[in-house]
Amino acid sequence: MRKHSLRVIFGLLVTAVFLLNVMGGVHIGLLHRLEALTYDLRLHFSASRAVARDVVIVDIDEKSLAEEGHWPWPRDKLAQLLDTLFNRDHVALVGFDVVFAEKDNSSGLPVLEHLARGTLKGDARYRAALRTLRRRLDYDGLFAQALKGRRVILGYYFTFHGENRARVNGMLPPPVFPAGAFRGMGIPFAKATGYGANLPRLQKSALGAGHFVPLPDIDGVIRRVPMLVEYHGAYYESLALAMARAYLGDPPVIAGLPPGGGDYHRLEWLKIGDRKIPVDGRVMALIPYRGGQGSFRYFSAVDILRDRVDPAALAGAIVLVGTTAPGLMDLRSTPMGAAYPGVEIHANLIEGILHHRIKARPAYVFAVEFTTLLMTGLLLSLWLPFLSPLKSTLATAGVLAVVIGVNWAAWNQNLVLPLAAPLVMLLLLYALNMSYGFFVETRAKHKITGLFGQYVPPALVAEMSRDPEQFNMEGESRELTVLFSDVRGFTSISEGLPPKELTQLMNAYMTPMTQVIHKHRGTIDKYIGDAIMAFWGAPLRDDAHARHAVLAALEMQAALAGLRARFLQRGWPAVHIGVGVNSGAMSVGNMGSQFRVAYTVMGDAVNLGSRLEGLTKPYGVEIIVGEATRRLASGIVFRELDRVRVKGKAEAVAIYQPLGLQGEVDAAVEAEANAFAAVLALYRDRRWDEAAARLAVLREAAPESRLYALYWERIAHFRVNPPAEGWDGVFVFQTK
Repeated sequence: MRKHSLRVIFGLLVTAVFLLNVMGGVHIGLLHRLEALTYDLRLHFSASRAVARDVVIVDIDEKSLAEEGHWPWPRDKLAQLLDTLFNRDHVALVGFDVVFAEKDNSSGLPVLEHLARGTLKGDARYRAALRTLRRRLDYDGLFAQALKGRRVILGYYFTFHGENRARVNGMLPPPVFPAGAFRGMGIPFAKATGYGANLPRLQKSALGAGHFVPLPDIDGVIRRVPMLVEYHGAYYESLALAMARAYLGDPPVIAGLPPGGGDYHRLEWLKIGDRKIPVDGRVMALIPYRGGQGSFRYFSAVDILRDRVDPAALAGAIVLVGTTAPGLMDLRSTPMGAAYPGVEIHANLIEGILHHRIKARPAYVFAVEFTTLLMTGLLLSLWLPFLSPLKSTLATAGVLAVVIGVNWAAWNQNLVLPLAAPLVMLLLLYALNMSYGFFVETRAKHKITGLFGQYVPPALVAEMSRDPEQFNMEGESRELTVLFSDVRGFTSISEGLPPKELTQLMNAYMTPMTQVIHKHRGTIDKYIGDAIMAFWGAPLRDDAHARHAVLAALEMQAALAGLRARFLQRGWPAVHIGVGVNSGAMSVGNMGSQFRVAYTVMGDAVNLGSRLEGLTKPYGVEIIVGEATRRLASGIVFRELDRVRVKGKAEAVAIYQPLGLQGEVDAAVEAEANAFAAVLALYRDRRWDEAAARLAVLREAAPESRLYALYWERIAHFRVNPPAEGWDGVFVFQTK
């Protein structure tokens, strides 16, 4: 009976923790991430995946850029685009997922005006010709004229605390709610500190404008868009809301406040005409994604400009002008894809508003979650301890089925109820009762896994769990080794691949590189775009941290050589990386801010490791290590490359190239390394002719070597311009 009592108490404690999480007394970050995951799964399962008909996208895609030139285009071309859409294709409405904040001087008109005021001021013929040309060369004027009298909504953006917050540019449209409209209600609107808007002459000519501010959730995924943003006390509508209003005949925006007043002040919906738009506590609307990219009809902008589209395909349509070209950086992470066009986010919202498909997640759903957790938690906490394993399984499965069924029914009625917390709590109570002793005995191992599992390989986590008390994430100073790797020419690679293939390539590259680092007992610090940062010697101490890091660097290059053949078979470019490795005293621990922390390393030795990676390119080698790493890494053959002083460091440091394990390096390779060491000694002794003679032999055997070419150029320079007295052979780099 006492055993049952403990399980009941533990069950009630678990229920209490989940209830406190709902009330804000505790914060369980995992639950928020899981809630986002369950939301995404429900979105995938319920997505229609049918292509929408009434909202279309005119895409400034790679094809358009190839035929019409790089972005931004001259605005006379955009005026032509509008003329074609309205006059020939008879579209209903056009919105721009683009901001026109700067003047278009591409016609050269400012230069001609300057000449008319200066050098050619007295030339009557020139001034007369300029008067004739001025209207045709005023591209902003042509675009403004094309906007006038047409249903066109421009886009602009707001900036928020921490991102150029003082920046103000262009002209804002009138707010949909004036300053003070919601004063004293405590509604947590997204509050902007600056904005980037359109030129006043363009804004005044357009029907209106809306902001494109899809604020990502904490995991970086865009699921919501603020319908209203507060700036200087006034409230401005989103691009989707502005376009939906324009399509419906510009009805006013009505704020849906709960009836009766009281202490509860939250906007539950916004209404335009007969369309009600549910919003959450921050006045954000959930994006009703129809499916993956391509859920809307796309038309290349260049095809519109060159009359290659059937006008009937666009007649009466709502048109969004945006871009999917990777180089224009409007690809977002969404539940439907990691590289989803931003313009299609707005298309989903517009279509959702018009067809009543916006799902509601009002602020009061916390009460539903609290009630669900309380009822199911009490039921299972008081029931499961007294049931057999089979009956416990059946009882838990039955409660789960009821919770999921009710949640799915609400979802189909456009109401989003929390799902992750009830599911996790039910499964946790079940697992607690089924495996009580096991969980108690292994709680230390689970703690270590939770702390370090995302950074270090499972084998190290298991090793750490044998003595968990000695491990924590508090900051300390240790001698460690850090590794930086970076893909060479990544910009060219990213510009040459579609977003989906670029994502596949990076996954195919990052996975084996991470496996190699884990194999050699390394800790992944972070992925920085195409770069990898890792370190050795923490959290688990490793006396051979330098050796393991160098072996990992060598194996990464070997693994990459095998990957290149597979990449070429798939039509992908060959990937090459540079790797820098350095050892020294570093600060290691959890570092960051109150919003986000990470287990990482910092210090001069870390900075030098990054610099060494950058030196691999000028020296034409794949890996460079610092002299501290060279000294600590036993059993490895190195070739000294130089003594350098990198930017930001006062002291010179010797740099080396690892060649392989002693006894495994080819004799010819070791002989070449010894020959280069002799050249280096002669070079530092200013014996230029002898150094050049020996270097010439090496260059003849390896004419493609960038290292040998580098020293050949230096020797040639010093023959003519000898270094000053006291020269120590150190080369100083002025760039990072």
